[in-house]
Amino acid sequence: MIEIELEKTYLIKKLPERLADFPNREIIDIYIPEKSNHPVLRIRKKGNLFEITKKQPIQETDSSEQEEHTIKLSEEEFNSLAGITGKKARKIRYDYMYEGIKAEIDVFKDDLDGLALVDFEFTSPEAKNSFKIPDFCLIDVTQDKIFAGGMLCGKKYSDIEPHLNELGYVRI
Repeated sequence: MIEIELEKTYLIKKLPERLADFPNREIIDIYIPEKSNHPVLRIRKKGNLFEITKKQPIQETDSSEQEEHTIKLSEEEFNSLAGITGKKARKIRYDYMYEGIKAEIDVFKDDLDGLALVDFEFTSPEAKNSFKIPDFCLIDVTQDKIFAGGMLCGKKYSDIEPHLNELGYVRI
């Protein structure tokens, strides 16, 4: 399946109240190849769903519009592929609605524990461009490459902490 994804990504200032009441699932991402500075190919376990995805900006200078190719995998296929060497990250993703807009709040675990990001998904470029930052968000990091999935995977919080400090982020 190929789709165009319109989204903005924000660092979270504070988690929304009652976030635990919203649907959530564990996500495990493995980006390959491991030696790539910014891999765009990933295998993912998303709750009980499994997939392989290649996601890249349509225009190199705008990360808010991505072309995404996704193939569903069986659990057996995922487990077989999960043995390859890659950059890994684990997070809990919450499905959150904000003023009628779908938001995916990612609370990272393990090596990135303390980091929380939110992606807002839009149905049109106009909706994306007119969106106002919610009060629970700190700053728009959509174009900040360090927060792209392939760049974050395989890192520790301490690796990105100096940049987070520059942005005024307080560990959650």
